[in-house]
Amino acid sequence: MQSMQYHIRTFGCQMNHSDSERIMTFLEKNGFRLADNITQADLIIFNTCGVRQAAEDRVFGQIHNLKKQETKNKKQATIVLTGCLANRKDVRKKLQDKVNFFLPIKEIENIISIIKSKTGKPSRKNNPNPNSSIQDPLSGREQISYLSIKPKYTTGFSAYVPIMNGCNNFCAYCVVPYARGRESSRPAEAIIQEIKSLIRDSYKEIILLGQNVNSYQSAENGKTVNFSHLVRKINALPGKFWIQFVSNHPKDVTDEMIETVARCKKVCESFHLPIQAGNDKVLFQMNRKYTAKQYLRLIKKIKAAYEKFKPGVPYAISSDIIVGFPGETKKQFLDSAKIMKEVKFDMVYFGQYSSRPGTAAWKMKDNVSKKEKACREKYLNGILKKTALENNRKYLGKILEILIQKEKDSFCFGKTRTLKNIRIPLEGKTLTGKFVKAEIIKANPWNIEGRIR
Repeated sequence: MQSMQYHIRTFGCQMNHSDSERIMTFLEKNGFRLADNITQADLIIFNTCGVRQAAEDRVFGQIHNLKKQETKNKKQATIVLTGCLANRKDVRKKLQDKVNFFLPIKEIENIISIIKSKTGKPSRKNNPNPNSSIQDPLSGREQISYLSIKPKYTTGFSAYVPIMNGCNNFCAYCVVPYARGRESSRPAEAIIQEIKSLIRDSYKEIILLGQNVNSYQSAENGKTVNFSHLVRKINALPGKFWIQFVSNHPKDVTDEMIETVARCKKVCESFHLPIQAGNDKVLFQMNRKYTAKQYLRLIKKIKAAYEKFKPGVPYAISSDIIVGFPGETKKQFLDSAKIMKEVKFDMVYFGQYSSRPGTAAWKMKDNVSKKEKACREKYLNGILKKTALENNRKYLGKILEILIQKEKDSFCFGKTRTLKNIRIPLEGKTLTGKFVKAEIIKANPWNIEGRIR
């Protein structure tokens, strides 16, 4: 085991990338070392996403190509599939001849004993911590112990910090509750200790993660710590750093939360609030538990809070929208367009509906054609392009704080506190991972441009 090399392929959201960082630490503490490339690896882990069919197809394609290459080179690696697809019976059946072990992410600490046992089941003799979870004394929610593993962060300035895992909402189109299980929150003290360590290491950006990050709830000294309490605790820590958080569910956005994120100086002025559809009937069929009117009321409160507590400071609001949900008519679809025109989002992440096995919508007739879904997405993207450009033009002439993320071809690339992508001419010195001040000189729909001040 000491000489084995590993390789991880990660698909999907920020949570999956954060999970892979923890897997890397765990493997290296158990004698594995990172392979220079996948062909040299003895252990290959696919950390998968099953939110859409396209992501699932990429996993199948890469595993298929890998096995073909192994046959050609006469080299066999141990392949482990974890993440959102690990529990799916149809996936296991389809890949049973290509994947050695299917391991849910919350059981990743069992990977060493499973490989040793060759049975696909954890060995309690070889596994010092066979129990993959503990119980929260306040809520009874399952606590996932793998989140206590210190990650092998992929950058030296920006870090994902999961604060909760799983979902209780059971939106009709979504596999997350089946793939991740019910909501489970990390103890606040464990989160604070991880962030303190990051601050000592001069990290500049802390990104709080959760499938429904604002449903966070844990116990501390017999009292409830909710998302707002946690954010205020982090904001009070000494040091120069930004706080971000994704992703929120509208049903858990409270007045307390809105005021907290608007007042806290270290929290970035960017609020991501998925709507998914602008029509009430479609929202009901999606099991989203709010109406378009209720969503717009929240947006109004968010904008008012930013303008009250940070007057004159730019802020951004983004969202998610699914086009072509089963039964969505063209008239119902246009309600999504109406919402977009009213809110004037800075960014929207569009998804063409993809039927997911095991969900409530799986039983619905997927009666919107692929061509129509593509047309609807294109139409909404046209609206977004106009509102994004209009919003970005408001930055012209302003001097903003920028976190530089990378450098390439005589330019450095970074983002603002509102998560606007920005390009700045490189002036001879390395700036990656540093805060700089920049004057905004040009606005485009999807980015802005500036110069160092």
